[in-house]
Amino acid sequence: MATRTGGIGIFLTLLLVSSYYYFNKVELFDYSLFIPLGIMFIVGVYDDLYHADFKLKFLLQIIVAKIIIDQGYVISNYHGLFGLYEVPWILAQLSTVFVFLLIINAVNFIDGIDGLAITEVIKSILIIEFFSGNQTALNPLVTLLILSLLPLYYFNFKKKGKVFLGDGGSLLLGTIVSIYIFYVLGEQYSFKSGLQINKVLFAILIIIYPLIDILRVFILRINDGKSPFEADQKHIHHFLKNKFNSHFKVTFTIVILEILITSFCVFIY
Repeated sequence: MATRTGGIGIFLTLLLVSSYYYFNKVELFDYSLFIPLGIMFIVGVYDDLYHADFKLKFLLQIIVAKIIIDQGYVISNYHGLFGLYEVPWILAQLSTVFVFLLIINAVNFIDGIDGLAITEVIKSILIIEFFSGNQTALNPLVTLLILSLLPLYYFNFKKKGKVFLGDGGSLLLGTIVSIYIFYVLGEQYSFKSGLQINKVLFAILIIIYPLIDILRVFILRINDGKSPFEADQKHIHHFLKNKFNSHFKVTFTIVILEILITSFCVFIY
């Protein structure tokens, strides 16, 4: 019997390890990040148990986005997108909320194939760290995250007694990816010497598959007169699953293509 408790294990691992360092007065990262992470985790677990109304989830996601903004993670510079660089504070906040909603739901939407969501998150983290000129301030947090995600591969792909992320896990991961993207778009993140790629383009490339998939699904559902948040089997990974008849092959194909596209764009930009 499959369960949707993977996210609970991930969050508790992050919380317990971080608590140990916190009470020993070792500042690995900004521990206040557990406020938005905890809220989204609880929302996801509640949704797993009681199927929360999407309007309620949407409202809580906006509130969490505002908390993240107040913690200093905000898109205040468009880096030349639409010919804009530094933008007014109100526009920066609205942009951050919109991007947060897009990313967190995009990550949630791809949690329909064994290993896809966790592999997408790990891939995004590794790409950001690989192309960074210095270790990011979020490195300790995401290192703990990756270590807590690795055991989930075994439970995702085993034949019996599968354990999935659940909405608690996917919303937690989506929140971390969002914060990481905001960090990349900020002033603290810099590329390795010699790389000059536009930060907005880089951020899009990092999560290009979830973005393409959610936009495609939204268009198809709205065109069919359905709610864009209504679950179905029209995702790209569902189409590939029918072709390959293997969750592993679908996950591997998508992630490898993303890595190749990102690397190609970074090095030829």
